[in-house]
Amino acid sequence: MIINGKELALSLKQEMATNVATFTEKYGRVPHLVVILVGEDPGSVSYVTGKAKASEEVGLKNTTIRKPDTISEEELLGIIDELNADDSVDGILVQLPLPKHIDSDKVIAAIKAEKDVDGFHPMNVANLWLKQPCTLPCTPKGIIKLLKRANVEIAGKEVVVIGRSNIVGLPVSKLLLNENATVTIAHSRTKNLAEVTRRADILVVAIGRPKFVTADMVKEGAVVIDVGVNRDPETKKLCGDVDFAAIEPKASAITPVPGGVGPMTITMLLKNTLAAFEKKTEKTVDKPHTLW
Repeated sequence: MIINGKELALSLKQEMATNVATFTEKYGRVPHLVVILVGEDPGSVSYVTGKAKASEEVGLKNTTIRKPDTISEEELLGIIDELNADDSVDGILVQLPLPKHIDSDKVIAAIKAEKDVDGFHPMNVANLWLKQPCTLPCTPKGIIKLLKRANVEIAGKEVVVIGRSNIVGLPVSKLLLNENATVTIAHSRTKNLAEVTRRADILVVAIGRPKFVTADMVKEGAVVIDVGVNRDPETKKLCGDVDFAAIEPKASAITPVPGGVGPMTITMLLKNTLAAFEKKTEKTVDKPHTLW
């Protein structure tokens, strides 16, 4: 079975659009997402364009602030301070990566936790591990939704996550633990990696290496979630971290690249923005003079 993230993302966006269509009458405005793009990295430009298009599809207001890669850290932090203070802004996202002269951790920490729709703020990260209410990072959140929509049983299953990044590997491992899976995190220093991955009922791969996982590394009937987005060095087409053509016949379910996890990441960003807006309006709905 191919787990179609594109279809699920479309369905969720339609649900959100129906909800957002009532907001102007209810609250006087729609949620507002501001994306800051530094430089002209082609990948980042593409992602930001996709986020703007998806926002438009569900009826969210989207503002993209474009700055040259020569911007100083101080100026970028000043922009974030202004957005933090702006009550009309519900979500703030700084597109990564940033130029080397800017401290990404410092920039992320400068965003108000309640406006951090990427789920990267230290407070959101801490609350994730403490099982407290928080904004979940988009890709891990999307992976869990994909598994559940595909009716994949998670509780009691052995899961191997290849990759230990703060963006995907670590948070998705925690979310899978919360679903009562037994989770192993593998990485570049893991010995006998193929032996480890062959134990997995569910294999999540997020390392950014094209077709790294081969068929001999996957057991028959496993569920394979491919997070990677790469260029195949031979065909120059988009491909994931797993050899889809070789593994798909063995897997009971697998996500394609493109069309698997990617569409869900942007959709979860929209859901996080919507949630930030609704949380704020719940606090102030009885005080209209402080709302707008």
